[in-house]
Amino acid sequence: MPRADEHPPAAATQPAVPSKTRRKHAMQALQDLGVALVALDPGRLAELDLPERLVDAIGVARGVRAHEGRRRQLQYVGKLMRDVDPEPIHAALARWASGVPADQVLFAAAEHWRATLLADDAALDGFVAEHPAADRAALAGLVRDARSERARGGPPHRFRQLFRALKAAMETDA
Repeated sequence: MPRADEHPPAAATQPAVPSKTRRKHAMQALQDLGVALVALDPGRLAELDLPERLVDAIGVARGVRAHEGRRRQLQYVGKLMRDVDPEPIHAALARWASGVPADQVLFAAAEHWRATLLADDAALDGFVAEHPAADRAALAGLVRDARSERARGGPPHRFRQLFRALKAAMETDA
């Protein structure tokens, strides 16, 4: 008769299979993550680099208004989520929810530079010296247009465009 220490019990050699309840909870968690993805704006969704089938299913889920149809589409999104590693998605959602401090600093710096450029003509040289990748001529035109836009009381199209250009120039230097 073999001794107990020579042959491990059969239960110890087989991998532990999660219970049906644990599998259901895991599937529900993936479906909840899919619901969060449906709620994301398309730009953020594109940053996640998800499989095309999942992105298409999320797009369809956004368009379905009938309760039962939406529920079924969200279940399908949850099913497709099984093929995706959820950890990077959770990390990105948490980062976006908390607001990355570096993004906030960049945003505040771009706002500061925009206000400075609109108030002072000589500030453009300082910005270009600090951020050599910036296109001086394009920024000068945007500053001029934003000033005239403010003077006539028009909608802030160039004002916003100046902000985006400043932020982009600052991101390329970072």
